[in-house]
Amino acid sequence: MPFDTRPARAQVPPPDASPPPDARTLRNRRLVALWLFASCAMILVMIALGGATRLTGSGLSIMEWAPLSGTLPPLSHAEWERLYHLYQQIPQYALLNKGFGLAGFQQIFWLEWTHRLWGRLIGLAFLVPLVVLGLRGAIPRRLVPRLALLFVLGGLQGAVGWFMVASGFLPDSTAVSPYRLVVHLVLALILYAAILWTGLSVLHPRPRPGSPALPRRLAKATVALVALTIVAGGFTAGLHAGLDYNTFPLMDGQLVPQGYAMLSPFLRNLTENVAAVQFDHRLLATLTLLAATATAVAGLRAGVARGPMLALAAAVGVQYALGIATLLSVVRVDLAVAHQTTAVLLLTAALVCLHRLRRADPVSQEPA
Repeated sequence: MPFDTRPARAQVPPPDASPPPDARTLRNRRLVALWLFASCAMILVMIALGGATRLTGSGLSIMEWAPLSGTLPPLSHAEWERLYHLYQQIPQYALLNKGFGLAGFQQIFWLEWTHRLWGRLIGLAFLVPLVVLGLRGAIPRRLVPRLALLFVLGGLQGAVGWFMVASGFLPDSTAVSPYRLVVHLVLALILYAAILWTGLSVLHPRPRPGSPALPRRLAKATVALVALTIVAGGFTAGLHAGLDYNTFPLMDGQLVPQGYAMLSPFLRNLTENVAAVQFDHRLLATLTLLAATATAVAGLRAGVARGPMLALAAAVGVQYALGIATLLSVVRVDLAVAHQTTAVLLLTAALVCLHRLRRADPVSQEPA
């Protein structure tokens, strides 16, 4: 039998294949991802501080928006007296804190000052690595405009925060507008989610093959429900709705409370009616519990993302329990802060699961 003397045909890689990344590229990816995840951790602390400021009534203690000079705290007794005098002009002092003295003012001042200082530190911790890593070429070129936009949105968040605080200076107002509070919260969550997703995409730029459809659809539904529940929680906090109907699962002895639709037009009930706002938050939280559990079960049965799926199941269980405990305790501050913080951790777990199950991502096409 004659031998085939023709040269062997070279193996041609598929069109979308690319050589494996070298050690320098992998190191840069890890470095950029670590920076972005650290930024997320700082935003998480910021959200927790924001919850504590709101719950303790500290958010209106600083009457001035001074992005630069406000970095330093009062350095003299005269400056403390000046700021205290400004605070005495707003309704919160006259209606809630009248006569609590300079010492009482200092207690609420320090928490709000720390909250604002931490926001400035987040901006610095994001900008400096962005410039340094960008100049070193460690950040993929197509990511630079996105990250620059996120920095600008972070600066805008400071302005939105002041816009929210200013609503508490209106006549007969002892707290900020629930609508402005929700806008401030939603922008923080958008920034957090965008930075987290970007970091995950830098660390794992290519989707894993064979992502099952059912867990992916359930993960999308879970992310949407977590986001809606947090928004509903913002209105619950803004209306102080957690101070009413402190029983579970019934509200004043009923599944759906009386007066759910007492406002007209009906849509006002979703954001201004205490009974409706708290019921909607409970309902969305329960739907989130079911969706997250179903996602975890489907993912584990499909054998995908075992770690993230278990984290999602644990986070949603803890968050639901914290919600009930916060309600039954008539919004005890430590439980309420833990509830708000765990909501962000739950969103994190849901986003990580969705990222592990994603299809082609634009970041995967970027040169490293």
